[in-house]
Amino acid sequence: MEIRMQEPSNRLVSIDALRGFDMLMICGADAFFRSFEGKTNLAWLDALALQFEHPEWIGFTFYDFIFPLFLFVAGVSIPFSLEKAISQKVSKKEIYKKALVRMLILIGLGMLDKNAPFPFFDWEQIRLGSVLGRIGIAGFVTVFLYLNFNAQKRLLWVGGILLAYYAAIFLIPVPGFGAGNLSFEGNLVGWFDRTFLPGRLLQGTFDELGILTTFPAICLTILGAHAGGIMRNANQPKSEKLKSLLLVGVVCMGIALLWSMHFPIFKRMWTSSFILLTGGMAFLFLALFFWIIDILQIKKWSFFFVVIGMNSLTIYMIYRFVNFKYTARLLFEGLYRPLGDGWVPVMESLGALALVWLLLYFLYQKKIFFKV
Repeated sequence: MEIRMQEPSNRLVSIDALRGFDMLMICGADAFFRSFEGKTNLAWLDALALQFEHPEWIGFTFYDFIFPLFLFVAGVSIPFSLEKAISQKVSKKEIYKKALVRMLILIGLGMLDKNAPFPFFDWEQIRLGSVLGRIGIAGFVTVFLYLNFNAQKRLLWVGGILLAYYAAIFLIPVPGFGAGNLSFEGNLVGWFDRTFLPGRLLQGTFDELGILTTFPAICLTILGAHAGGIMRNANQPKSEKLKSLLLVGVVCMGIALLWSMHFPIFKRMWTSSFILLTGGMAFLFLALFFWIIDILQIKKWSFFFVVIGMNSLTIYMIYRFVNFKYTARLLFEGLYRPLGDGWVPVMESLGALALVWLLLYFLYQKKIFFKV
C-alpha cells in the first residue's frame, strides 16, 4: 500500500470525478436515497428510492450498475499508468510483479471487509469472494492483456470470454436441473461454487462474487482499459474521443438488449448481456463527464466528486469500519429530531455523508492519497 503526499499531475479530472461519483453511490448515497421510500407522497421519489435496491434475482436497477462502473473505471486508469511505466523503461517483469502484489493486497483487504469480525478460529465461515478482490483480479488480467495484445485483440478477448460464459451456462448440465437453468437453485454458477469454492457463500448456496462470475466481470475492466486508451490517444482531438466513447457505449448496449432476449440482464449471475449493458452505460457516463469537465471545461461542480475519487480505497474501507451514522446522530440529532421519527434515517444518512466527505476533504487538503 502506498501513501502519496501530493496530487498526481496531468490527470484527467473527469476520471477522478466519475470514480468519486461511483464511490459516493457505494458508500453513503445509496442509503440516503433508499431512506426516502415512503417518506412523502411523491411517486417519483419512491421510484428513485427503489432504484437503489438490488433485485432479488432477475431484474435490473440503477444500483446494479454501481459495482460494474467501479470495475470499469479501474480499467480506465490502466493505460495511463502502464504507458508511463513503459516510457520510464520499467520491465514487464516489474510491471507484472507490481500488479500481482496489488491484486494480493486487494484480495486480502476484500476478505477483511467481507468477513469482519474475522473468524480466525472458524475458517469454514470465511467468505473468499469480495468486491476488492474482484477488482484486483480484473486489474491483473487487464494489465497482462494490455501489455501483450493490441486494442482490437483485447476486444476479441472480451467477446470470447462472454461467449464462452454464455455457452457454459446453457450447455453444461447441472446435476438434477440440466443445462441452461437460470433459477436460483439450478444455475451452473451456484452449483460450481458449492462444489469448488471453499468457505461461506453469501446466500448459503450461491455467491455472486464466486468463481465463474469473475470471468465476465473481468471484461468490464478490459472495456475500461479500452476507454482509457481512447482518452489517452494524443493524436486524436477531444471531439473524436468523445464520439468514440459514445459509439462504443451505444454498440455495447445494443448488443446487450438483443442478447437479453435469451440471456437475461441481471447482476446476480453477471450475465453476458448484463456486462455489455453496464459496460455500455459506463462508456456513456465517462463520455458525459469527459464532455462537461474536460471539453467544456465546466469543472467547479466536479470538485465534490474529485475529493472522493482521489481517495476511493479510503472511503470504501473506512465506511465499512467506522459508524458515521452513529457519529452524525450524536452531533446532529438535536437539529433534525423535530422533523419526526420517519425522517431520522434520511437525516442520519445525510449527516454521515457530510462527515465522510469532510474527512476526505481534510486528506485532500493535506495531499494524502492512499493507493494500492
